[in-house]
Amino acid sequence: MANLIQLQSFSDYRGSLVAIDKILPFEMKRVYFIHGATTKRGGHRHIKTFQALLCPSGSCEIFVDSGTKEEVYLLDDPSKCLILDPSDWHTMDKFSKDCVLLVIASEHFDKDDYIAEKNHD
Repeated sequence: MANLIQLQSFSDYRGSLVAIDKILPFEMKRVYFIHGATTKRGGHRHIKTFQALLCPSGSCEIFVDSGTKEEVYLLDDPSKCLILDPSDWHTMDKFSKDCVLLVIASEHFDKDDYIAEKNHD
């Protein structure tokens, strides 16, 4: 089931630094980002890939269907990080113009790891 966590942020007169260190429940194997999005993305779940989603810039909404619960998460602060289990069917939407959605994944890309159906049998 999806879990929103707060990343540690260090701020002073120079600005803010947000660290992703020893907080993710998986080993990072792939990092990518989405920017310039103008329409809904995602619409899938995974067989084995865990993901961490955050917006270092801008904001977006993440819809998650865990199979037992549906919820919408607003990523509007660089220190918010949404952890998705493989079984969490999800979409990303309502991207602000300046949105950069950073995704950290537990697995390398594998097209066979994607499941389009919401059905959680």
